[in-house]
Amino acid sequence: MLDAEREACVAAAQAGGRVLLGHFRRLDPATITEKTKNDVVSQADRDAETAIRGILASRFPEHGFVGEEGGASGDAEQRWIVDPLDGTLNFVQGFPHWCVSVALWDAAGPVVGCVLDPLREDCFLAVRGQGATWNGRPMRVSQQAGLDGAFLATGFAYQLGDRWPRFHAALGRVFPRAKGIRRAGSAALDLAHVACGIFDGYFELGLKPWDLAAGALLVQEAGGVITDWSGGQTWYESGNLVVGPQGVLSDLLKELEE
Repeated sequence: MLDAEREACVAAAQAGGRVLLGHFRRLDPATITEKTKNDVVSQADRDAETAIRGILASRFPEHGFVGEEGGASGDAEQRWIVDPLDGTLNFVQGFPHWCVSVALWDAAGPVVGCVLDPLREDCFLAVRGQGATWNGRPMRVSQQAGLDGAFLATGFAYQLGDRWPRFHAALGRVFPRAKGIRRAGSAALDLAHVACGIFDGYFELGLKPWDLAAGALLVQEAGGVITDWSGGQTWYESGNLVVGPQGVLSDLLKELEE
C-alpha cells in the first residue's frame, strides 16, 4: 500500500538532487536574487523544482502541488509539498549542508515524505503507518530521557523579526541544560537528524509548510513527538515546532513556555 506514492516521492527527490549537484559551487552569481532581504533564491532552486514537479505530475497528475518557488496549484486536499532546496543560503555560499524535501499530504496529514541529502547520499524516508528508514534501514529517535545533556538543533532566520525576543529568551533558558545546540541552516535536515537519533530534539519558530512537510512525518514514524511551542497541535499552521522523544520534548516545552 502506498508503494507508488513512496516510489514517486523518492524519484522526485533524486531528480531534484541531481540538478542541485550540477549547480553546487558552480552557480552564476547573476542567477541569485533576493526574494526579501537576506532571503535568496537561485537558478538551482528553480531548476530543481521544475525537475521534481515533472516527475510528480507524470505519475500523479490529479494531485495538487505546493512548491516554495512556484506556489500552489491543483487539488488542495491531496497535494505534494516541496522544498526543492532547503538551505539555499548555505548552497549559494558553498556551505555543504542542504537538502531536498518532498512530501505528500492529504486531509489527515502527511502520507509519504522524503528528505534527501545528495552530498552525503543520505535518504530519509517515511510512509504513514509504516515507519521510517535511513538509507533503507529502520530508524528511531534517540533514547535521551530529558533535556539535561541533550544534543539539540535549532534554527533562526533573518525573517524571524519581532519573534526574535521570544526565541532569544527561550534559547537562554535551554542553553545551560543542553550538551550542545547546533544551528546548521536546514530545517528539513534538522528534522531528519532528529528522526534518526543524531539530534535529541529540535525547536524553531516561523517555519513554512515546505520546510517541515516531509521531516514531520519522518519524526512521527520514527517514534518522536511534535507540538507547537504551547504543547498543542497548531505546528503546521504556525510553523512553531518542538520535536523530540517524549522526555526531551516535555522538558523543552517547560523552558519554551516560561
